[in-house]
Amino acid sequence: MGFSVKWDGKMAFSSITPSGHDIKMDAAEKVGGENGGARPTELLLNSVAGCTGIDIISILQKMRLQPSKFEMNVKGRNAEDHPKRFVAIHIHYALEGELPEDKVIRAIQLSKNKYCSVAHSLSAEITVSYSINGTKGKESI
Repeated sequence: MGFSVKWDGKMAFSSITPSGHDIKMDAAEKVGGENGGARPTELLLNSVAGCTGIDIISILQKMRLQPSKFEMNVKGRNAEDHPKRFVAIHIHYALEGELPEDKVIRAIQLSKNKYCSVAHSLSAEITVSYSINGTKGKESI
Protein backbone atom coordinates (compact mmCIF):
# COMPACT_ATOMS: atom_id res chain seq x y z
CA MET A 1 0.00 0.00 0.00
CA GLY A 2 1.22 3.48 -0.74
CA PHE A 3 -0.12 6.97 -1.34
CA SER A 4 0.91 10.62 -1.21
CA VAL A 5 0.19 13.11 1.55
CA LYS A 6 0.21 16.76 0.43
CA TRP A 7 1.01 19.79 2.56
CA ASP A 8 -1.80 22.35 2.24
CA GLY A 9 -0.09 25.19 4.08
CA LYS A 10 0.43 26.07 7.74
CA MET A 11 -0.12 22.74 9.58
CA ALA A 12 -2.67 21.21 7.19
CA PHE A 13 -2.15 18.04 5.15
CA SER A 14 -4.42 16.08 2.86
CA SER A 15 -4.39 12.82 0.99
CA ILE A 16 -6.53 10.57 -1.08
CA THR A 17 -6.39 6.99 0.13
CA PRO A 18 -5.81 4.11 -2.30
CA SER A 19 -9.54 3.35 -1.94
CA GLY A 20 -10.37 6.88 -3.11
CA HIS A 21 -11.33 8.63 0.14
CA ASP A 22 -10.23 12.13 1.14
CA ILE A 23 -8.36 12.59 4.41
CA LYS A 24 -7.83 16.04 5.91
CA MET A 25 -5.45 16.55 8.82
CA ASP A 26 -4.62 19.72 10.68
CA ALA A 27 -3.30 20.95 14.01
CA ALA A 28 -5.06 23.01 16.65
CA GLU A 29 -4.99 26.77 16.31
CA LYS A 30 -2.83 27.09 19.44
CA VAL A 31 0.04 25.32 17.64
CA GLY A 32 -0.31 27.07 14.27
CA GLY A 33 -3.05 25.08 12.61
CA GLU A 34 -6.54 26.14 11.60
CA ASN A 35 -8.46 23.13 12.94
CA GLY A 36 -9.37 22.23 9.36
CA GLY A 37 -9.13 18.48 9.82
CA ALA A 38 -8.66 15.63 12.23
CA ARG A 39 -5.49 15.29 14.25
CA PRO A 40 -3.30 12.36 13.14
CA THR A 41 -3.60 10.85 16.63
CA GLU A 42 -7.40 10.99 16.41
CA LEU A 43 -7.21 9.13 13.12
CA LEU A 44 -4.93 6.54 14.70
CA LEU A 45 -7.41 5.77 17.49
CA ASN A 46 -10.25 5.71 14.97
CA SER A 47 -8.23 3.28 12.85
CA VAL A 48 -7.78 0.86 15.75
CA ALA A 49 -11.50 0.98 16.53
CA GLY A 50 -12.53 0.69 12.91
CA CYS A 51 -10.20 -2.23 12.28
CA THR A 52 -11.42 -4.22 15.27
CA GLY A 53 -15.04 -3.24 14.59
CA ILE A 54 -14.86 -4.54 11.02
CA ASP A 55 -13.27 -7.77 12.30
CA ILE A 56 -15.91 -8.27 14.99
CA ILE A 57 -18.84 -7.69 12.65
CA SER A 58 -17.31 -10.02 10.06
CA ILE A 59 -16.68 -12.77 12.64
CA LEU A 60 -20.16 -12.45 14.16
CA GLN A 61 -21.73 -12.63 10.70
CA LYS A 62 -19.78 -15.81 9.98
CA MET A 63 -21.31 -17.15 13.22
CA ARG A 64 -24.70 -16.16 11.74
CA LEU A 65 -25.13 -13.42 14.34
CA GLN A 66 -26.13 -9.84 13.58
CA PRO A 67 -25.97 -7.10 16.21
CA SER A 68 -28.87 -4.65 16.11
CA LYS A 69 -26.53 -1.93 17.38
CA PHE A 70 -22.76 -1.68 17.84
CA GLU A 71 -20.79 1.24 19.24
CA MET A 72 -17.24 1.60 20.52
CA ASN A 73 -15.89 3.94 23.18
CA VAL A 74 -12.16 4.47 22.64
CA LYS A 75 -9.71 6.02 25.10
CA GLY A 76 -6.01 6.53 24.54
CA ARG A 77 -3.36 7.48 27.09
CA ASN A 78 -0.22 9.20 25.86
CA ALA A 79 3.29 9.09 27.29
CA GLU A 80 4.23 12.21 29.23
CA ASP A 81 7.47 12.76 27.26
CA HIS A 82 8.06 13.10 23.55
CA PRO A 83 7.23 11.43 21.27
CA LYS A 84 4.09 11.23 23.47
CA ARG A 85 3.07 7.98 21.79
CA PHE A 86 0.02 6.08 22.91
CA VAL A 87 1.08 3.82 25.75
CA ALA A 88 -2.39 2.46 26.49
CA ILE A 89 -5.57 2.17 24.46
CA HIS A 90 -8.87 0.87 25.80
CA ILE A 91 -11.84 0.00 23.62
CA HIS A 92 -15.25 -0.74 25.09
CA TYR A 93 -17.53 -2.58 22.66
CA ALA A 94 -21.25 -1.99 23.31
CA LEU A 95 -23.33 -4.47 21.33
CA GLU A 96 -27.06 -5.04 21.29
CA GLY A 97 -29.14 -7.88 19.94
CA GLU A 98 -29.54 -11.63 20.36
CA LEU A 99 -25.85 -12.32 20.93
CA PRO A 100 -24.50 -15.19 23.03
CA GLU A 101 -21.79 -13.83 25.33
CA ASP A 102 -19.29 -16.58 24.49
CA LYS A 103 -19.57 -15.77 20.77
CA VAL A 104 -19.04 -12.03 21.39
CA ILE A 105 -16.00 -12.78 23.54
CA ARG A 106 -14.59 -15.05 20.85
CA ALA A 107 -15.07 -12.44 18.12
CA ILE A 108 -13.36 -9.75 20.23
CA GLN A 109 -10.47 -12.08 21.11
CA LEU A 110 -9.92 -13.08 17.49
CA SER A 111 -9.82 -9.46 16.38
CA LYS A 112 -7.56 -8.29 19.20
CA ASN A 113 -5.16 -11.23 19.23
CA LYS A 114 -5.06 -12.32 15.59
CA TYR A 115 -6.71 -10.23 12.89
CA CYS A 116 -6.50 -6.47 13.51
CA SER A 117 -3.42 -5.34 11.62
CA VAL A 118 -3.71 -1.79 12.97
CA ALA A 119 -3.61 -2.94 16.61
CA HIS A 120 -0.67 -5.20 15.87
CA SER A 121 1.20 -2.29 14.27
CA LEU A 122 1.23 -0.35 17.55
CA SER A 123 3.35 -0.82 20.65
CA ALA A 124 0.63 0.44 23.01
CA GLU A 125 -1.01 -1.91 25.46
CA ILE A 126 -4.53 -2.44 24.14
CA THR A 127 -7.27 -3.56 26.53
CA VAL A 128 -10.91 -4.18 25.76
CA SER A 129 -14.22 -4.62 27.55
CA TYR A 130 -17.76 -5.13 26.32
CA SER A 131 -21.44 -4.98 27.13
CA ILE A 132 -24.34 -6.80 25.52
CA ASN A 133 -27.76 -5.15 25.67
CA GLY A 134 -26.46 -2.80 28.32
CA THR A 135 -25.12 -5.53 30.62
CA LYS A 136 -21.43 -5.14 31.25
CA GLY A 137 -19.30 -8.20 30.56
CA LYS A 138 -15.91 -9.13 31.92
CA GLU A 139 -13.81 -6.02 32.53
CA SER A 140 -10.97 -7.06 30.25
CA ILE A 141 -10.60 -9.77 27.66
